[in-house]
Amino acid sequence: MGSNMIVEARGLSHWFGDGEARKQALFDIDLALPRGSLTVLMGPSGSGKTTVLTLLGCLRGVQNGTVGLLGHELHGASEAELTALRQRLGFIFQSHNLHESLTAMQNVIMGVQVRPGVPDELARSAATQALGLVGLSDRLDYLPANLSGGQKQRVAVARALVGNPALVLADEPTAALDKDSAATIIDMLKRLGAERGTTTLLVTHDNRILDRADRILTLEDGRIVSIAGGT
Repeated sequence: MGSNMIVEARGLSHWFGDGEARKQALFDIDLALPRGSLTVLMGPSGSGKTTVLTLLGCLRGVQNGTVGLLGHELHGASEAELTALRQRLGFIFQSHNLHESLTAMQNVIMGVQVRPGVPDELARSAATQALGLVGLSDRLDYLPANLSGGQKQRVAVARALVGNPALVLADEPTAALDKDSAATIIDMLKRLGAERGTTTLLVTHDNRILDRADRILTLEDGRIVSIAGGT
């Protein structure tokens, strides 16, 4: 695995179901994500985009092929190894999944608490910094009900970024946002790529953000059919 590659997958295939119901979802996917890059993964519903995210995110086991993630091979990795790797990743979803009874600060602190042994003071400091990154320093004590849709999604982004993950996996993070809010989130991920080396793989149908991507991969019927931009 190249030293500049956060992810390097070769011959990645995946199946769902058993026996006669067994269906192949991915076919020999080759994928490399350089450190600090923002890669968009596009394709119609059912093309395998979310399956790719869940495999790279250590949310299901690799069946066939090799996947190097942060210097570790995922094929054959134990559940303990996958759990440890998941704690080094950031996840952003279309639905912000915030706890309505917790403030913005408390929601983001939950992103720190997935890592054992982090002192409360350090967790609060990291959460404050992450909310500042997304432009919400003046909303730390706001409940989700008092935030706009774009602000809620930015809290979710802060929660994903609070542990300074090497890799962010994002599934339709801008789908419910207006154009300006979507641009704010993508520009922030790009900035973190330049400043921190944060790598992002973003699944989307949102054509408004494509000009901000370093590379665009198109997936159809479980196969990558085109790569635009980058190397």
